[in-house]
Amino acid sequence: MDFCEFIQTPKLDSVILHRQLKHPIRGSLCLTFSHVIVSARDNERKTDDEELWLLHQSIDTIERKPYLVNGQLMNVNVPGKGHNIVLKLKDLRIVTLEIPTAQDFLSVASSIEQLSTLKDPKTLYAFYYRPIYHLYLENGFSIFRPEIEFSKLLASDEWRLSTVNETYEICPSYNGKLVVPKCITDEQIIASSTYRDLGRFPLVCYKHENGAVLMKSSQPNVNHTRRCKADEAILNFLLNKTQRGYIIDTTGGKNKWSCENEQHYHLWKKFIRPIGNVAHPSSYLDCFSKLIEACNDISSSTEKWLTRLESSGWLTLVLNSLNTACIVAQCIAQEAAPVLVHGGQGMDSTLIVTSLVQIILNPDSRTFRGLQALIDREWIQGGHPFGTRHAQSCYTPSQNRVKTSGATFVLFLDCVYQLYQQFPLSFEFDPQLLIMLFEHSYFSQYGTFIVDNENERMELMAFTKTTSLWSHLNRPDVITNLLNAAYEPNQSIIWPSVAPVSLVLWSDLYLRFVVESNQVKKIKHQVETMVSTEKELRSRVIRLRKQLNDLLKEYEELNDDKEKNDDNSNKNINVMNGAI
Repeated sequence: MDFCEFIQTPKLDSVILHRQLKHPIRGSLCLTFSHVIVSARDNERKTDDEELWLLHQSIDTIERKPYLVNGQLMNVNVPGKGHNIVLKLKDLRIVTLEIPTAQDFLSVASSIEQLSTLKDPKTLYAFYYRPIYHLYLENGFSIFRPEIEFSKLLASDEWRLSTVNETYEICPSYNGKLVVPKCITDEQIIASSTYRDLGRFPLVCYKHENGAVLMKSSQPNVNHTRRCKADEAILNFLLNKTQRGYIIDTTGGKNKWSCENEQHYHLWKKFIRPIGNVAHPSSYLDCFSKLIEACNDISSSTEKWLTRLESSGWLTLVLNSLNTACIVAQCIAQEAAPVLVHGGQGMDSTLIVTSLVQIILNPDSRTFRGLQALIDREWIQGGHPFGTRHAQSCYTPSQNRVKTSGATFVLFLDCVYQLYQQFPLSFEFDPQLLIMLFEHSYFSQYGTFIVDNENERMELMAFTKTTSLWSHLNRPDVITNLLNAAYEPNQSIIWPSVAPVSLVLWSDLYLRFVVESNQVKKIKHQVETMVSTEKELRSRVIRLRKQLNDLLKEYEELNDDKEKNDDNSNKNINVMNGAI
């Protein structure tokens, strides 16, 4: 694609950049096919922070605020009275470009609007980005494949790797390779897929150490009125002769989807645990938008701010997500019962719950690499439509939002942050990793989160034409900055408090461009210093103990030699006395 047709003004001087919590920058604006770049004048450059690079993909909305005199656009050279282009970004920043001349204002605004709303995924920067470092260590696109992640299951006699969906016709949102029960035929899988919405038949997520299995699916298709014995067979495979399983519905009964017939699923007890009053995915985004609107309002009173925070409904979604995950985790860990989680099409609230359950039960999911594997397995391979859900964010006006947009993944990350706050020593990664994942899920130079599913990524050849985010994160120099200095491996299950008083606002994300976070950085530095000091002291203690043991050993050897010498002396004296 020739991007030149969209760029009316490739470079412009005398532009003033206004940012939250930062001083204005006067410099040059440069528009490329991928970025909006603002650089301070060389004689005014004081720090590396005097330059701004924005991916067009990161722009959520653009607002034009021209300077008018008697209804006419005017050229203005007075700082603070220029024509403003307000860019509201998907990472929650708000930046303003102040442009002095009317013609440049119109051309720059038009260019950015066109470049930031391109629909063709082939125009994404991820297809043009080439990292300067070598990726010979590992390919992030292949390290979490199903045959690797479920190797223990596949090593048993109960599970197999199926290629029934290799053409993506059975279920477009699932992978081409799927782990299924060995006793279930491909024909049964096909039959089950016709029974479930979008073909998302029950698929294994996790097997606990006690043998209980967690599965996910979509709800039964409302147009499918007949019994599906193949679907029943997949679920009943998980049961023993005296056992019952649980079906957790995360959307509630009053929706367009049908439910399993209790007569045919009599061995399965159903619970309705809705995450929220969510009619469609954009309902999550509505709550998220209200939350950010409240966070950006720094002029409101405390009482009004708290009221707006509560009325956003966001923390209620967080609470309900954690609550439902705990119920599922209890069924698995305490009753050793299998659980099927579904909700609507099985691509939103379902994935929140199945992911949180694994973080609660499985200590591997709380490690740096384990979280990557979980997100890749449950969300990316699980078919969460990142490209569709994250095409719009919280700054898009509600009347312009499409019903397929959402903030489901953000809600999941917030829940992980809540778990981190309650168990700060049990997570190997720092919350900064969660913020990075939030940003890259919306816009990125990497191809991990682009488009909606594996089928679309294969068509775009994304696995060979883009770079994986995991390859970047697993570089030693990157990992170092994202690890939790206070981490202590915890092999136990972590049972979080789901009382409302236990929730905290994720201020490091939602308020980072509104409130100075120097105190947080200072505390983090103090913790790192304390942990480093503790490690040094422990090492010193180990060295001193070793020295002490060596000295004791040497003392014992000297003492033994002395006793032997004394014994020999006594013997010689006795011999001499006998001779006399």
